[in-house]
Amino acid sequence: MALRNIVKEGDPILAKKCRPVEKFDKKLWQLIDDMIETLEESGGVGLAAPQVGVMRRVCIINVGDGPIEFINPVIVEADGEQEVQEGCLSCPGEFGIIKRPMHVKAQFNDRDGNLCEVEGDELFAQAMCHEFDHLDGILFKSKVERMLSEEELREMREED
Repeated sequence: MALRNIVKEGDPILAKKCRPVEKFDKKLWQLIDDMIETLEESGGVGLAAPQVGVMRRVCIINVGDGPIEFINPVIVEADGEQEVQEGCLSCPGEFGIIKRPMHVKAQFNDRDGNLCEVEGDELFAQAMCHEFDHLDGILFKSKVERMLSEEELREMREED
């Protein structure tokens, strides 16, 4: 396993749509393992392949129960609404208020190509939407209602 550099906002790779994964091989497994290690090191909740410079439909999400590997994910159901604070490893130090579904059901492949399905609420639903957006070249900042000010961010840090 190896840590990968996280691509920052402004890099054109983050605005491109990813290609589906067709080969479920050792090269894919290495990418996934590297992404898991990179996510753990970053302290984030999710990481998409374009954020490490790879244009494939792969992302990792860990909301505290261990990493889930999503390959070629598709949202098949979304309902409810939550207004949440959101940030991104590719936009360090920036946070905004965004509306996301409260509940999401997704289908995806695992690292061996098996079709899987998962449902999630609240943070997990938010993370799925955020990471799957990356695979379509969409940054959260294009969907925010408003960005949080420096003063609001300072107040949030003081409350923690």
